[in-house]
Amino acid sequence: MNRKIRVLIAKPGLDGHDRGALVISQALRDHGMEVIYTGLRQSPDQIAQAAIQEDVDIVGLSSLSGAHRSLFPKIVDTLKKYNAADIPVFGGGVIPPEDIPYLEEKGIKKIFTPGSSTDEVAKYIRRLVDPDKSESVKPPEKIAHIGIAVHHIEQALPFYTDTLGLSLKHVEEVQSEGVKVAFLPIGETQIELLEPLNENSPIYKFIEKKGEGIHHIAFEVSDIKDRLKNYREDGVPLLNEEPKKGAHNADVAFLHPKASHGVLYELCQHGGEKS
Repeated sequence: MNRKIRVLIAKPGLDGHDRGALVISQALRDHGMEVIYTGLRQSPDQIAQAAIQEDVDIVGLSSLSGAHRSLFPKIVDTLKKYNAADIPVFGGGVIPPEDIPYLEEKGIKKIFTPGSSTDEVAKYIRRLVDPDKSESVKPPEKIAHIGIAVHHIEQALPFYTDTLGLSLKHVEEVQSEGVKVAFLPIGETQIELLEPLNENSPIYKFIEKKGEGIHHIAFEVSDIKDRLKNYREDGVPLLNEEPKKGAHNADVAFLHPKASHGVLYELCQHGGEKS
């Protein structure tokens, strides 16, 4: 795409506040996009006709009035009525999380909650409008394991093997992390018991501070190096900017907990980097 991306920002219904729409409009202009703002109190028909007449690539809807469940789908339907279903629609504003699945089922491509940054909105638009130049965000393949910090694996095992009926698959030491690891498969994932080997172990420090319990959740990925590169470029805080070796000789890296509201996530790739 050689021309600028054209975005229509609209406020459907009787919503009388447009600060949020003006903020996102300016932010998208700062990202090099052409933005058409239709103003307040626009009907679905007015918004759809403006999108077609302005030949926009995407429509963004902002709502603070609570009428999003009825108005957002009506705009999608009106675009279809005018044979313009190829124009994608995204939304934002004060929208309860429980309404998001409903709106996406009705054809809204994406809902941005108040915590979303304008940079994320701009990146999403580029990925959607020009996928050849922007890599789409692929979700992790599965939960590889759930890491649980314990004082002693031998003392913790009876609950998992006797009470829960899980089987111990493998135990190994990862000297670089100062940790002893026991793996217990469950479905497509595993429970990973983590015992510190010394006082310098991150697990020892975790237990000293928070006690035994869930330490991290690991996602299985097949593109760990590319994923970390994209996260760095997007400003996602990382504990490891490059993969390192973990248990089972897997390539692993941790995201900083402040990136995910206090949860420590690990990326895990088994079998080495895939080309």
